[in-house]
Amino acid sequence: MWADRPVVKLLAGQGKRLKAGAPWVFSNEIARRPEHRRMQDGGLVRLEGQDGTEYGTFMFDPHALIAARLLDRDPSAKIDSAWMFRRLEAAAALRSRVCDGTFHRLVNAEGDGLPGLIVDRYDDVAAVRAETRGMERIAPLVVAALEALLPVREGWPIAVEEGGVRFPVDPAGDGWHFDRRPFRDAVANLASGARVLDICCGSGGFGLRCAAAGAETVTLTDNAVPALGLARDAALSNGFADVVDIRLGDAFDVLGVLAGTEQRFDIVICDPPALTTSRQDVDVGLRAYGRLARLAASLVAPGGFLFTASCSPHVTTESWAGHVAYGLHRAHRDGKILWRGGAGMDHPVHPQLPETANLRGMLVAMGAD
Repeated sequence: MWADRPVVKLLAGQGKRLKAGAPWVFSNEIARRPEHRRMQDGGLVRLEGQDGTEYGTFMFDPHALIAARLLDRDPSAKIDSAWMFRRLEAAAALRSRVCDGTFHRLVNAEGDGLPGLIVDRYDDVAAVRAETRGMERIAPLVVAALEALLPVREGWPIAVEEGGVRFPVDPAGDGWHFDRRPFRDAVANLASGARVLDICCGSGGFGLRCAAAGAETVTLTDNAVPALGLARDAALSNGFADVVDIRLGDAFDVLGVLAGTEQRFDIVICDPPALTTSRQDVDVGLRAYGRLARLAASLVAPGGFLFTASCSPHVTTESWAGHVAYGLHRAHRDGKILWRGGAGMDHPVHPQLPETANLRGMLVAMGAD
């Protein structure tokens, strides 16, 4: 069975990236053959160079820009339940070293050698998401391995515990952003006695962590009704109803209205969803980040803090940070960058795919003027 795996060849002269450890092959690197059109999307193939170099076992999608994704360096590897168990066992062992509990990202796609697979662990519940056709095909192996490896169950409700706060989660919706935990930790450490504004709050992770840390008031705003419903439930169940104010509205609209009032905040958090999703709209997205920074900075009380973040692909950290800095300048506010960072250690990144690390955040101490 394994010896009969179809062979896909690279074009002549290709393979340098693969020899350097890259796990992806793009469509323009493949020597196209008529039989490729008849192959199943995401099926397993042996990838070879024109010089006879064997690169391993890949999931092959002849219709995708990323045509092949590495599963195993062994071209004859048996991708079966035992293989999957070993990969998941290694992922779980890493989390046991770098995480402090049972709520975390358990599998982060290529970062854990499982391209297209995301698994989030909520204690005894594992939320599985297959993002490629190849991973969809072997998803039953994932489920069986998880059941053998962890004390997981099926069912609802699902919640996450973080920083002493219990949050209800809808994994079929936006889920829980485990990658932001370092950001939430950093902001919550400053929140005692503070007036906090959490723009694009989602289900309230930042703001409610601040409430638990002793914030005087917390204002949560978002334009997503389901997310605000979860935030409201969390505020009530954790005993924060007296300090939390929840408002529905678009981020730019809310910031614009607040800018016309006397209200100011000791901490303003602005962690929007991706404002650019393609290379064609990067410039538009960067200008939007700059505008958000300008509006948010104008609402920070003298001596307060601004936290802002970006999860947009195709945007470099340097260009994003530059537009944030320009936004502060346009708001006539001085600031000092205290901390810059990315996703937590439960989100490993393949060393040959730094572009998959889309998340970056910045904590700024604002001047007293």
